[in-house]
Amino acid sequence: MGLQFFKYQGTGNDFVMIDNRNNVVSKNDTKLINRLCDRKFGIGADGLILLEHPDVEGDDFKMVYFNADGNQSSMCGNGGRCLVAFAKMLGIIETQAKFTAIDGPHKAFIDKDNFVNLQMQNVSDIYQSGNIAFLDTGSPHHIVFTEDVKNLDVKEEGAAIRYSSDYKEKGTNVNFVEKTDEEDTFIVRTYERGVEDETLACGTGVTAVAIAAHHSNRTKASEVKLQVPGGNLSVSFKSDGDSYSDVWLKGPAVLVFKGEIAC
Repeated sequence: MGLQFFKYQGTGNDFVMIDNRNNVVSKNDTKLINRLCDRKFGIGADGLILLEHPDVEGDDFKMVYFNADGNQSSMCGNGGRCLVAFAKMLGIIETQAKFTAIDGPHKAFIDKDNFVNLQMQNVSDIYQSGNIAFLDTGSPHHIVFTEDVKNLDVKEEGAAIRYSSDYKEKGTNVNFVEKTDEEDTFIVRTYERGVEDETLACGTGVTAVAIAAHHSNRTKASEVKLQVPGGNLSVSFKSDGDSYSDVWLKGPAVLVFKGEIAC
């Protein structure tokens, strides 16, 4: 039996998308989801996303996200943006969307440049000490402000932090950040738990970096530009002391290909 899928990417963060409104995939089938994300034995992706009928009145759809290891995970910002583009392709929405993910409700819109703008959750709990920060933007993120990010061994150094005693079994995503010569621009490389490797982009990660950079006075900009290995993203917000609201993640979300895979 063939399973129809769609492959999307947002700044190199790639996802298998499945229209699951008719329950064609079981959310408990960890082995299937892991195989679909496998780059040698399946389609290949950083994660898999199911688009389902909404549980909340007024929503257009529901987002269910899985890491590449097959386990359901916390929020994925670039995945959410790609899901909005997928919903438009399916004819569920036009340019505006409301949906609920594991971290709660989200709004989104597709702008005139065809970029998907996704509203993230408000943030008020930020740990900051020297060049280290930690906050949760729908997923937990440990941030290291450093230099020469391009030459770091992100997989080795990220894994050491992710599996450290500070985070124990739950783990964390890890972002290495370098400020450029521009006041509002940062270079970011991310180690993602669940993928257990560096990814070309991370939406919740750059959101966390933008907020942490502003919170630590590394920038005064309320719209921050993030350069990731897969391209460019931006994060805007409103700040009031330690609280950040009206947080928006913006960037491209592109259909790569569609197909059918044997199950």
